[in-house]
Amino acid sequence: MNFEWVAWSNPVALWWGSLLLVSSANIALWFVLRRHLQRCALGVLRARFRVELMVMLCAAYVFGCAFRSALPRADVQRIVLFDTWLSSVMVGRSVATIAELCFAIQWAIVLYQLGRLACSDAARNVSYAVVPLIVMAECCSWYAVITTSYLGNTIENSLWAVAFLLVAGGLLRLLYEFRGFMQLAIATAITGIAVYLAFLAVIDVPMYFERWQADLIGGKQLLGLLAGLHDVSARWVVTHDFGQWEDEIAWMTLYFSAAVWSSLALCGLGLIADRLAHYRAKRARRTRPVRKFLPVVYRPPKLLPAPVLVRSAGRLNRSPAGTPRGRNPPPLA
Repeated sequence: MNFEWVAWSNPVALWWGSLLLVSSANIALWFVLRRHLQRCALGVLRARFRVELMVMLCAAYVFGCAFRSALPRADVQRIVLFDTWLSSVMVGRSVATIAELCFAIQWAIVLYQLGRLACSDAARNVSYAVVPLIVMAECCSWYAVITTSYLGNTIENSLWAVAFLLVAGGLLRLLYEFRGFMQLAIATAITGIAVYLAFLAVIDVPMYFERWQADLIGGKQLLGLLAGLHDVSARWVVTHDFGQWEDEIAWMTLYFSAAVWSSLALCGLGLIADRLAHYRAKRARRTRPVRKFLPVVYRPPKLLPAPVLVRSAGRLNRSPAGTPRGRNPPPLA
């Protein structure tokens, strides 16, 4: 690899050096985080398994982005900084696919755990949709690098926007279910996702769409499957011209810095996993209505009228004992 182009006067060299510094700091942060997480999970097998899973997912993203920072490339244009097979699009895109899927799984796990703790079906449903959307985005990305069509990049980044729009909605549903540090962390995540969505909508997606339209107008011939696979494996163009890298610098810088920090933050939630329940917002208890005791007013019972005995006209009067019926008793002397 040739380093003669690395000079203070070359803006591409300064950009590449900043990527290396950021990636080195990210790797150091990952090692520190891994050490603290292993201490927190000692003695609890189930917690240790979950921590190790998040650590490995984070490692795949951190080290994958560090690899891509050291050997940056633009897939469709096939431009690279170093003349080595490690800079081929096939190697770089494969590393990116694995790293991005691990990043999506991190978000899905965190959303599911927070949604389960907050009893939020919305957050859990979003967690189920994140990974399938990113898998479709990766398929579109491979279509773009194989055929050199920017339509794949346009759809890919649109799917990323949809996925994180759903994530932001799930987090917004959880915002008032927590308090203290967790509420601040969720609000920060929502703000970061809003900035990311604005970047995709204003800069990234329109850029790829305009390139696709320009290729259609220019009558660009796309590569087939076999020809494209051979091309991504064997062809790369080394360039250190700022004009060639100008449109790639913005998204690569944000991708290899802020996105990696979010992955580290998701992994760092394991440090407070046993205290998440304490950050749940306490719901106000429902107060029962107070029964008012009114003074009892004594009301006498209603007296029914006495029954009246009505004798039938044809019935004889009862006579005393010893007196014949139908005769009047004799007068007393």
